[in-house]
Amino acid sequence: MVRPVRFSPRDYDVDPRTGFFPSEPLPRLPEPYEAWEDTFEAARSVVTLRTDESEDAVRKRAQGERWRESVRRMAVQTTGKLRGDIRWLQRAHMVLASIMHFYVHSLPATEPNVIPKAVAIPLVDVSKALAMAPVLTFADTVLWNWEFIDPTKPLSVDNMRYVNNFSGTEAENNFYLSSAAVELKGVEMLEIFERFMNLRHVTEARLVEIIGGDLTRLSKTVGELTKILNSMKESVDPPTFYFSVRPWWAGSTSDPSRPWVMEGVSGSSAMDLGGASAGQSSVMHALDIFLDIDHKLQTKRVPAPTPNNRQADRGFMERMRRYMPGLHREYLEHLRSVREVVSQHPSLKGPYNDAVMALKCLRDDHIKIVALYVVTKSNATPPPQFRKLSEGDVARPAGPARGTGGSEVSTLLKAGRDATQRALLKEN
Repeated sequence: MVRPVRFSPRDYDVDPRTGFFPSEPLPRLPEPYEAWEDTFEAARSVVTLRTDESEDAVRKRAQGERWRESVRRMAVQTTGKLRGDIRWLQRAHMVLASIMHFYVHSLPATEPNVIPKAVAIPLVDVSKALAMAPVLTFADTVLWNWEFIDPTKPLSVDNMRYVNNFSGTEAENNFYLSSAAVELKGVEMLEIFERFMNLRHVTEARLVEIIGGDLTRLSKTVGELTKILNSMKESVDPPTFYFSVRPWWAGSTSDPSRPWVMEGVSGSSAMDLGGASAGQSSVMHALDIFLDIDHKLQTKRVPAPTPNNRQADRGFMERMRRYMPGLHREYLEHLRSVREVVSQHPSLKGPYNDAVMALKCLRDDHIKIVALYVVTKSNATPPPQFRKLSEGDVARPAGPARGTGGSEVSTLLKAGRDATQRALLKEN
């Protein structure tokens, strides 16, 4: 796509006030797609995880089966009427992907993971139109899944309400709000990136002044992101998150023994069906690009990568971009790094290194957060309603803790932290 000379985030569906969030909640789909909306809404009150043996979940089993039967009976709708409005496409993706995850994760373990064609076919079509994966993503759970509390006020964490909550828990709701807080604070970073991309016809002294000031501001913003990340510990209960919330986001890669088959769609085994992950946050990828964090170990930097660094999934970050909306991915592809400019101006190395170290500290704390919410829970005794997990259920595989997309999480996060530190520039 040919772009104007000036870099404008709006060209990539990035709002100057709300970042990767749409500026308004996504509208409910029109006819003939009301059946999708009704099915989506019904799931939230009758569908439960197949591993949940609580009294409430057991009581709803028959209702859940009737709901799944209604999905199997739905007519296949074409998506042509959605093509003229990106917000309708985004809403359709969120609704259909959510229905798919409600369906698969409530199926009895004895039944194959076959997604009915009334969901599979339009979801794949909509995903192609949006150039993103046909599965639940970070965009579906965080960016497109909210409504205003007060429509007369601007978007903020205090003025948004999350609509779809798979588990019906406060932990899930608060996780989404914490993620939203990171995204909205990240708008400050997007402003810095845009200013750098459009720096033209300024003197050398003015360039150094602008970039130096922005790098200082960037360090402060990243430090505030770290505080937001740590505040999650006050509002998101770790056992509830691990056993009740996280399983809903998992895709086909979380259990290779039970592949997902998209009925009526050819080649579903080759599709990106990894599921939702915070690793799909475009704002954090943008920060990595701006600072030139080399996750793939393509450039020689010091200290040399450790053996564990080399064993980590070096393609993870790049693969996560396939789960982003295509326009957001295109934004990242056009973004440039500040590192080369900084390397040519000694006075900028200090502010740049401060920003890198702020990101390194964020990743240090992220490792601790993931240890609390995922790593330690992967070997913990499940709550009573999930007792079958301790009896070898396939939903709890042996081996190291993995993300919802299937990657070994501790090695991956430590490799990302170490790659960040290697971006530091030697100061004279």
